[in-house]
Amino acid sequence: MFSRLVFGLGLLSATALVHPALAADARTLQIFVSKNKQSLAVYDGTEVVATSKVSTGKNGHTTPSGIFSVLEKQKYHESNLYSAAPMPFMQRLTWSGIALHESNSVPRYPASHGCVRMPGAFAKMLYRMTEPGIPVIISDDELVPQPIDHPNLFRPDAPAAMPLLSDVELRPSIAVSPGTPVQVAMNDSAAMPMPAVSPVTAPEIRPPSEPISMLVTRRTLRETVIDIQTLLNQLGFSAGDPDGLLGPSTVQAINAFKMLRPAEFAGDSSLVSDALLKSVYAATGKGEPPNGVIMVRQAFKPIFEAPVTIADPGLALGTHFFTLHAVDEQAGTADWLGITLENNLSRETMKRLGITNQESSIVTGRPIARSLSRITIPDETRRRIDALIAPGSTLTISDTGLGRETGEGTDFITITRG
Repeated sequence: MFSRLVFGLGLLSATALVHPALAADARTLQIFVSKNKQSLAVYDGTEVVATSKVSTGKNGHTTPSGIFSVLEKQKYHESNLYSAAPMPFMQRLTWSGIALHESNSVPRYPASHGCVRMPGAFAKMLYRMTEPGIPVIISDDELVPQPIDHPNLFRPDAPAAMPLLSDVELRPSIAVSPGTPVQVAMNDSAAMPMPAVSPVTAPEIRPPSEPISMLVTRRTLRETVIDIQTLLNQLGFSAGDPDGLLGPSTVQAINAFKMLRPAEFAGDSSLVSDALLKSVYAATGKGEPPNGVIMVRQAFKPIFEAPVTIADPGLALGTHFFTLHAVDEQAGTADWLGITLENNLSRETMKRLGITNQESSIVTGRPIARSLSRITIPDETRRRIDALIAPGSTLTISDTGLGRETGEGTDFITITRG
């Protein structure tokens, strides 16, 4: 308690402390940076923990907008890009050079080379509050996380209710005569030893687990090729390891499959196409191929990915971000918070993704609920994720998939404006 009080008093000298209590669990913190207001706010759920002025990237070095997380922390770091410029209390957001860090120059207007500069006292305190993996949202306008409840969001399975009585069969009670005490008899009760009575103990509580990060997006050529490789191998064609790469074995297997069905591919000049994917799915009895994917990472490492279905694929999903603030495993409930980020897709991107309407990419109305409702996740995948979620887990929904910043040693990074 004393350390948290000192922590709070230290923050008061650095910034405006809006909420008197700091987060008990760093995993549930979120950092929001507004480029228009040149401000930073730290949230624990819907409560503001602290705020500060900042200075983001100037013209020609604009700080990218989007969804990030703290990847690495160093008390002292020197820039690899700008003449070894000092970056004390650095919290890295991308491996390409974007970070939060202390600076002696925080004029509250864009002045940096792309990083988010913070006053010294606040940078030190924020460094002590955070841990790798907590989300950092950078946007033009101010964003505020809002509670959201939707059946498509993940939640733990509530434990099955324990029966109040055993399955020992009871015989009706019989009164022998008026005034005679009523006797209750159990089948063979005389021959059955009475069970020992155990003291009542509290239910076992699972220790906090590492949060997971999830991304729901449209399938790309990589996921399509993985599916084709997997299914062609099942059909007896040697397509190689399902790695998403069009190597010689995969190309040879695809051509061999097509040669057995010349009528289906008479007008198809592409090596990999929707017609090929549908034909391979039909040949293995898999039905219609999915058009979406959910990817799961934990501690910056891929765990698994699985297909999902996105309804109305011509309509943009938009970009939405959810964080899991609290979990009640006994009740089977989860408290999710959500935001929608503005993300205007280019004409080229829309054409590549097969999007004809960007309506869901705007932030007005209820695009976050509409996008959630369009996603169908198989029950087996949902059960697997329900067992993994923990406070601090995140979910991103985005049309644009794995961006260039998402890679080894990152969560899912979504750039909405470069």
